[in-house]
Amino acid sequence: MSIADEYRKDFPILQKGDYIYFDNAATTQRPAQVVEAIRDFYENANANPLRGLYDWSVDATERYEAARHAVAQFIGAGEDGEIIFTRNTTESLNLVAYSYGLSHIHEGDEIVLTVMEHHSNMLPWQMVAKKNGARLVYMEPDEEGRITSEEIQNKITDKTKLVAVAQVSNVLGVTNPIREIADRAHAVGAVMVVDGAQSTPHIPVDVKALGADFFAFSGHKLMSPMGIGALYGRMELLEEMPPFLTGGEMIEYVTREDATYAPVPEKFEAGTVNAAGAVGLHAAIDYLQKVGLDRVAEQERLLTKQLMDGMKQMPYIKIYGSPDPDKHCGIVTFTIDGVHPHDTASLLNEDHVCIRAGHHCAQPLMQFLKVGSTARASLYFYNTQEEVSRFLEKLSGIRKVMGYGA
Repeated sequence: MSIADEYRKDFPILQKGDYIYFDNAATTQRPAQVVEAIRDFYENANANPLRGLYDWSVDATERYEAARHAVAQFIGAGEDGEIIFTRNTTESLNLVAYSYGLSHIHEGDEIVLTVMEHHSNMLPWQMVAKKNGARLVYMEPDEEGRITSEEIQNKITDKTKLVAVAQVSNVLGVTNPIREIADRAHAVGAVMVVDGAQSTPHIPVDVKALGADFFAFSGHKLMSPMGIGALYGRMELLEEMPPFLTGGEMIEYVTREDATYAPVPEKFEAGTVNAAGAVGLHAAIDYLQKVGLDRVAEQERLLTKQLMDGMKQMPYIKIYGSPDPDKHCGIVTFTIDGVHPHDTASLLNEDHVCIRAGHHCAQPLMQFLKVGSTARASLYFYNTQEEVSRFLEKLSGIRKVMGYGA
């Protein structure tokens, strides 16, 4: 039995109609176990965590902190307090930019990114650079999407104070050499920020082994609810950073003129938290660990190879990134000669095939690739070989529909 056959039944939306869902890089589907965990929280523990002394609130607090522990264990944090719950990767990266970046990056300093970054890992650093007079420096990939050792050595210098890189590109699917980049960053006294949105659901993550000082990911790309994400930060950095948001629950004592803040992690979790989302994230992590990341990767490699092999039989299709399917992390970005990617996605939708088209929140990468937009098919372990075959069949007919002979 394949992994898809074994687990696909757990996803209610995949049982409805004949849809093929190949937009997993944007958001994954939720298994019934995650939906049930959220429902159970609202039916049996619906109270504010951390605030009440009555049973429901205590239960909510225990579930919320158990979720924090699960995240810490899942990504290899040194302690639970190094995990801050946020809404998503975007909020996590903004937290680092505002609370760390604005107070540690100064005029003349350099912030190093890659040109393939998602806007969420680019715009916050543009903000810091503009406000503080710093300079942005971009590492550029080679023709297969790789950041080379030479590029790392040349772009990260004694002027570098912060390096921010996605572990996996949401367009090219390439896995960046985070450990090598982090070692170079630390050698010049810079901190390493890692966008783990596309890596965490697909490959094992160990923030210590990666050398990450900060690491962010979103729950909705990992089978859990929208509106929950997590930020890992080294405790010594988090302790010295000012809060990102102020208000309820992140304080110790307030007077008319001043306030003292709660310790980490509460200092960064102002207001009523998304406890149900955290519970859902916990359930999703448990589910993914049951499936096994090694089996997830194996299924994605199988499907990606099938998909790319089929596309290579169509000479009018251009695939971006490495020609090696093993280096795509389930993401295949492409264009069809003479067909706008939006038309590709719209025509596929008529056949109940769901893919993404556009700039994928990575416009500087599109400019680097000299293309306005692309189409993207992204896979997960619950996708099947039969779906890939159907996708390729529908894809092969698009140019004919658009008036081309083939």
